[in-house]
Amino acid sequence: MIKTDILIIGAGPTGLFAVFEAGLLQLKCHLIDALPQPGGQCAEIYPKKPIYDIPGFPEVLAGELVDNLMEQIKPFQPGFTLGERAETIEKQEDGSFVVTTNKGTQHHAPIVAIAGGLGSFEPRKPMLENLSKYEEHGVAYMIKEPEVYRNKKVLIAGGGDSALDWSIFLAAIASEVTLVHRRNEFRGALDSVEKVQQLKNQGKINLITPAEVIDLHGKDKLEKVIVRKTDNSEEIDLEVDNFIPLFGLSPKLGPIADWGLEIEKNAIKVDNTLDYQTNIPGIYAIGDVNTYPGKLKLILCGFHEATLMCQSAYQRIHPDKKYVMKYTTVGGVTGFDGSKKEAPKAVVKSIE
Repeated sequence: MIKTDILIIGAGPTGLFAVFEAGLLQLKCHLIDALPQPGGQCAEIYPKKPIYDIPGFPEVLAGELVDNLMEQIKPFQPGFTLGERAETIEKQEDGSFVVTTNKGTQHHAPIVAIAGGLGSFEPRKPMLENLSKYEEHGVAYMIKEPEVYRNKKVLIAGGGDSALDWSIFLAAIASEVTLVHRRNEFRGALDSVEKVQQLKNQGKINLITPAEVIDLHGKDKLEKVIVRKTDNSEEIDLEVDNFIPLFGLSPKLGPIADWGLEIEKNAIKVDNTLDYQTNIPGIYAIGDVNTYPGKLKLILCGFHEATLMCQSAYQRIHPDKKYVMKYTTVGGVTGFDGSKKEAPKAVVKSIE
């Protein structure tokens, strides 16, 4: 059985930063995540997309943010159970918890912090009869590595930011990009819509609206799609190497929804914004997975919530100790591996 001070469910940015804040308090963390690598959505869904609202970073790729967080928490030596989903939780007589994964791995901790983002994600798939035949053989529901599409004929379907942004991005590396949307109007940012229109005018994006993909063809891999114009029923045959329907993701809390936590609109309700504790003492919810009046689903808000959660967790673990917060600029950062980061001391010289 894996034992730790704080068991964090979800290894996205909020969960990772909680490791750092806990480490400053000399609390050990272990993280569980159903994905095979840390980083959550940033690593799995849009690692190459830029993020613009992280303080101190005018622009940072989502994957780079994850890399930086992993480097930041390295001195605190967190443990990871990856590729496994937190399945059940059992409260012990002393108030601690045992969390078991779908593969039977057990974890024991006095504090559980749920940082599962929006939960587990399932792509919204188009209703095409033979769609599953081409999954991993030309059909994908997210773009992990853009280089896969270099010099390929790519068809993207969708009308939101992801469809627009990836059409713009791939126009620079794919041999041909076609964007299909069932409406003439798009739901994405205005500047992205204008950029797509510019690329269409330049012949770099083939824009087909209003239309939808109605059939897929190919022997062992995808070779052709049939697109139907919805205004006049005209059918267009397109030779393609890849079809990427970007219709969004359906978030689900999964087994956590059955843990006796108070749920509101597919999010975990926290009792207050002092420490983001749930209705079960000792279980916290931080990041996009929680809800409270005034909630904003931003990474930087998750960082703030993780910080306050760790302070509360320290008091629960050490009720007889009074923690006096020290700024890292003063106290530095002492890792569990013996490393020490601190500002250089001023040199005082006497005047003779």
